[in-house]
Amino acid sequence: MAARKDRAKRVYDPEGTRHRILSVASDRFQKAGYHATSMHDIMQLAGVPGGSVYYHFPTKKSLGLAVIREAVAQSIAETWIAPLRTCKSAKAGVMKAFESVADQIERDGRGVIGCPLNNLTIELSLADRDFQAALRDVFDSWTSAIAMRIREDIRSGNVRGIEPAETAVAVVASFSGAMALAKAVQNARPIRTCARKIGLLFAPRP
Repeated sequence: MAARKDRAKRVYDPEGTRHRILSVASDRFQKAGYHATSMHDIMQLAGVPGGSVYYHFPTKKSLGLAVIREAVAQSIAETWIAPLRTCKSAKAGVMKAFESVADQIERDGRGVIGCPLNNLTIELSLADRDFQAALRDVFDSWTSAIAMRIREDIRSGNVRGIEPAETAVAVVASFSGAMALAKAVQNARPIRTCARKIGLLFAPRP
């Protein structure tokens, strides 16, 4: 009896369950949309009972907000903020982000489903103020990271004649538009085209 109880304790993993629900929801919202996905869909896809889903996420809205604040924010952090911090310059970090996304699309060969932040922004930004605020926070952290790295490059003399905040907005807007175009044409060419043009913003100026 004691051995069975010990095994049950080891199997029960609330954090793992929460992570699985969040991962499944993020993927489903990305592919099918938030409004077209039910909590029952999440239960079935995650393979967890309803009690587990509602324990961690009492409402569908709370699940949607968690997807934005955690899963989507983490995706931006990994794809964009990490290379901005580790590459030798803002330009190198930006180019790496564009290229890594394009490379992955071509490597996967499973079709372009778009940027998770873009998809949810188009669907939810006008539907609810809480969603709007959560999405804006992710965009703000993204543009702030780019602008901060540009300022560092300016201080070190690596670039000049660039306005950090405006350039950051241009980079994010270009990538977002490129992802929308890539989704429409189902290939990575728009991403590579925008990467080349955005690279020109960082060219040395007199």
